[in-house]
Amino acid sequence: MPTVAFDSGPLHGPATGIARATAELLQRLQASDEVSVVPYVLSFRASLSADTRRLPLPARPALELWGRFGRPRVDHRLDGADLVHGTNYVVPPSRRPRLVSVYDCWALENLGRVHADVRAAMRVLRRSIDEGAHVHASSHATAERLRGHFPDCDVTVVHLGDLTVLSRGPTEGADIPKELVGGSPYVVSIGTRERRKNLATLVRAFGAVAAAHSDVRLVLAGGAGDDDPVIDAAIANLDADARDRVVVLGRVSDATATWLLDRAAVLAYPSLDEGFGFPLLEAMAHGTPIVASRVGSIPEVAGDAALLVGATETDAWSEAIIRLLTDSELVGDLIARGTAQRQQFSWERTTKQMIELYRRVAASGS
Repeated sequence: MPTVAFDSGPLHGPATGIARATAELLQRLQASDEVSVVPYVLSFRASLSADTRRLPLPARPALELWGRFGRPRVDHRLDGADLVHGTNYVVPPSRRPRLVSVYDCWALENLGRVHADVRAAMRVLRRSIDEGAHVHASSHATAERLRGHFPDCDVTVVHLGDLTVLSRGPTEGADIPKELVGGSPYVVSIGTRERRKNLATLVRAFGAVAAAHSDVRLVLAGGAGDDDPVIDAAIANLDADARDRVVVLGRVSDATATWLLDRAAVLAYPSLDEGFGFPLLEAMAHGTPIVASRVGSIPEVAGDAALLVGATETDAWSEAIIRLLTDSELVGDLIARGTAQRQQFSWERTTKQMIELYRRVAASGS
């Protein structure tokens, strides 16, 4: 039985898709009798459970040192482990075999558009792969791009499961936006307002949608991000009527997100890149038709259960959304396809494949 030092750090930050996926995988690994798990966290301050080991290093200096020099190693803090799994792009230096999870290549390919901490993490990722760390990719699309950057890297694809936090959650306690109380149809986007999410394109496309449908609204649900000024400018450039029908909610609770997805006419997913795309599966669980970008892992996860368009093709976004607002037969077909598509992604399969990968990496000795 392999003993895995498992980075549970994402559980101590915002409730992102990576955080939810890490929590789901950790819970299932801890319940398994085929693997032993030693959670660890790079933090001085996080409040940790008794079974979690702390790597008592300041995160930013640690990333700088790991990226530039591959030091200091953390072996003395992770004694008893057969391998180390970095679950969020970063795996610390170690003499033990190492595995690092990579979900997309956005930051790797856009270093000038990401925060300095993320750039430091990408330097650690590069060094780790160059030194022989095995890579877990969450999609074949990401694996292909990684091989383009690192032709000699050892990469294995293990899809994530159907993250059904929202689909099984209650709507009691939802903070219902007053603009939606009257039952107006709406297009919803759920995600942080960061550049990668490409929400300004969706806002621009909404101008034509609003002109064609006098009662439809656009709902942007997600925390503040580095694209806020661009999104605000796009909203300001809409005509007055369309502008008044854009609802910006900020970060919402699971209950509110459940309520929004359950009643939305369309989920819009205009990302410039995605390593998986949990909102796609959540929308399928709610019977909500999807328009999404034809980029990254999105076609892989969406299959034939969504309308896919060019990420920055504003007119194509408008046309696709209008089709879903008017073509009930198409909507019914996509919903049926979505029900089938979701069945391809299960955490039982993910956990089994990850344990197999752990055994192989541990046996490799590097």
